[in-house]
Amino acid sequence: MDFVGKIAQAPMAGVSDSAFRRICRRLGSEITWSEMVSAEGLARGGERTMRLMRFLPEERPLGIQLFGAEPGVMERAAQHAAELEPDFIDLNFGCPVPKVIRRNGGSSLLKDPPLLERVARSAVRGAGGVPVCAKIRSGWNSNSLNYLEIGLRLFDSGVAAVTIHARTREQGYSGQADWEHIRRMKEIAPVPVIGSGDIVEPQDARRMLTATGCDSVMLGRALLGNPWLAGRVRRLLDCGEDPGAPSLEERFRVALEHLELSVEPYGQNSGVIQMRKHLGWYTRGLPGGAELRRRLFAAPGRAEVRCVLLEYLEGRDITVQKTEGGAGV
Repeated sequence: MDFVGKIAQAPMAGVSDSAFRRICRRLGSEITWSEMVSAEGLARGGERTMRLMRFLPEERPLGIQLFGAEPGVMERAAQHAAELEPDFIDLNFGCPVPKVIRRNGGSSLLKDPPLLERVARSAVRGAGGVPVCAKIRSGWNSNSLNYLEIGLRLFDSGVAAVTIHARTREQGYSGQADWEHIRRMKEIAPVPVIGSGDIVEPQDARRMLTATGCDSVMLGRALLGNPWLAGRVRRLLDCGEDPGAPSLEERFRVALEHLELSVEPYGQNSGVIQMRKHLGWYTRGLPGGAELRRRLFAAPGRAEVRCVLLEYLEGRDITVQKTEGGAGV
């Protein structure tokens, strides 16, 4: 399986919906992934679950990510996902969130490699030719760093690529990722390896690619309120230079474009509510940010959100112009 680029947007529950994916894709992500989808919910044909998997052509190449721990259920879920003709199906064996762990999903399967392998084999069988990838962590904790064993089982099961987040489940998102785990995985992998963990700046991505030899990098939490990161990585890899962070005007323009895309599927009220967390991320670190976010979170509609952002910009004496092809502040 050949990946089309070196920069992937991570699947993130409650974040990587269609609006987020389209923004990331336009700004430089070369691979996008859906939110995490329950295999059980998909096998039952739940409407909410089906909604999580819908995507538009401009989001391709796109993967649908599934989680679950029952091989038969996973096979049926992969069949349903494959019917939507995604570019990939991804298996989540890395999520550290307690509510997923309690259902024996995500990184809990790292404690049971034979079961994890059966789940992966079932997904490959159910996918019917759609490439299946898997996302793992280094292990359950520092005393069980079994990522190489897991990797070998996944390769035997027929997966087309492996993403390794170089932390244990015990670490969650704290501490430092150990990129040596990515390098060792790449040494034994007959398929592409995607590295994940501690990529905050473009230079981090270049260092990971150089230090580990991995085929692609996955950008996760660093993209929140910062979807330009992917484009900055691409520019650094291609031209050797980082164009730097966007202007405040550009940041707000993209936030409003993101808002418009969010309103499309959810409607005015729900779309604005869905966007509040993103508006919080887009305004992170700004002077007077707490008051700005208070006003944004109280705004009932997109017109009011636009007015709040415009007033903030005008208060900083920044010229505001409508950008052709974008939302315009």
